[in-house]
Amino acid sequence: MDRAQKEKVVEELGQIFESSGVVVVAHYEGLTVAEMQDLRARVRGAGGAVRVAKNKLAKIALEGTDVAGIADLLTGMTVLAYSEDPVAAAKAADEYAKANDKYVILGGAMGGTVLTADGVKAVAKMPSREELIAQIVSCIGAPASNIAGAIGAPASNIASILTTIEEKAA
Repeated sequence: MDRAQKEKVVEELGQIFESSGVVVVAHYEGLTVAEMQDLRARVRGAGGAVRVAKNKLAKIALEGTDVAGIADLLTGMTVLAYSEDPVAAAKAADEYAKANDKYVILGGAMGGTVLTADGVKAVAKMPSREELIAQIVSCIGAPASNIAGAIGAPASNIASILTTIEEKAA
C-alpha cells in the first residue's frame, strides 16, 4: 500500500470514528472467510458495516478524536463494526459473539464515550432507534384509541338495549 492509499484509509477511518453512533472493536482471530461473511451480513442487516484495517492506520485516525482511548484496544487481529444507530452494530456484534466464540468483543465507542466489553453488551441490550420510535408512537396512539373506544361504547350499548327491547316486544 503506497502513501496515498494509506492517507485515504486514514481519512475513511477518521470519518467512521467521527460519524458513527457506535464503533465496536473485536478480535476475529480464527474466523473462516464464511464466518466473516456471516458477521458482515448480520451487521449490514442491522444497518451497520464491518471494516478490517491496519491497527497503526486506525490509531492515526483516532488521534485528536473524543474516542482516542480505544486506540489501546487495537492490538492483534482486530475488526471494527460500526453504525449510525447507536445500538445496531453493538447488538449485531454481541449476538454474533454469543454464537461464535472466536469473535471476542474488546470494547468500543459510543459518541464520545469509550466503552469496555461490558459497556458494549449493555448498549446491545438497549432498544434500537426503530423500537424506541414504535414505543413512542404506541404511547401517543393509546389515548386516542381509548377515546375512540369510549365514544363508540355508548352507541353499541344503545344498540344492544334497543335489540333487547325489540325482542321482548316481539
